[in-house]
Amino acid sequence: MPSQLHEALVFLFRSRPALAPELLRAALHVPLPQYFEARVDSADLAEIQPAEYRADLVVLLHREAPALGIVVEVQVSPDERKRFVWPAYVANLRSRIKRPVLLLVVAADDAVARWAAKAVDLGGGNFFAPLVLRPSAVPEIADHAHARGEPELAVLSAMAHGRDLDSAKAARIAFAAQTASLELDEDRSRLYFDLVMSSLSDAARRELQTMDPAKYEYQSDFAKRYVAEGRAEGRAAGHAEVIMRQLTLRFGALPEEAQARIAEASLAELNVIAERLLTAPTLHEALGS
Repeated sequence: MPSQLHEALVFLFRSRPALAPELLRAALHVPLPQYFEARVDSADLAEIQPAEYRADLVVLLHREAPALGIVVEVQVSPDERKRFVWPAYVANLRSRIKRPVLLLVVAADDAVARWAAKAVDLGGGNFFAPLVLRPSAVPEIADHAHARGEPELAVLSAMAHGRDLDSAKAARIAFAAQTASLELDEDRSRLYFDLVMSSLSDAARRELQTMDPAKYEYQSDFAKRYVAEGRAEGRAAGHAEVIMRQLTLRFGALPEEAQARIAEASLAELNVIAERLLTAPTLHEALGS
């Protein structure tokens, strides 16, 4: 069953077909033929016989006709079965388009990348070696103009570098990706924004919270509303932590019901609790429940 991370990464490449050749050229230094357009093609790579092979994504680089095929496979964890079907993907697509074909494996982490990069022994002294994109090879996109021009690459960059030891750099990359993604349609905006946030380390998330989104002028109404909601949620979460500490100091360890009540409270409700806890004789009265 494909994981959520797997599906999200495939979605990035499907949303921007040019992302695959861009990364092959920029990150893996693979020479590509001249082409005018990158198009998503059928990922059904079955033979005439019943065996079924379906890749994550197929991108064709076009001039007047296909010039190169790229099979994109997202790999979240090692899967030895893939080492048997990857060569078939390439051979079947090559047979279909009568042009050269590359396999690009997008690895979720360096351990998976090392596994995927091992050459596949086909027998008879023949080997098949996929091209593997590890997170550390993904370009670092911190420039806002660059991120707006290539939002999928910006999001991939934030996902790849979100746990970098340099948390300030990770936060800058994440901020660029967020500002770019929030100018897209609402569905992609929410998905990309959440992908960026879920990819950050705690240190990078704290760094990101110190940045001032007000300095960036969002264009879409959705972006303005979503950022405003995020700021309110952030203020409420921080306020809830303070109130829990204050209640604990006054009344001792809080029961789970009280913790849940505070965690789910709105900013306005938290402000009322903050006023009551100064004089309330019991925890029950402080919470107003």
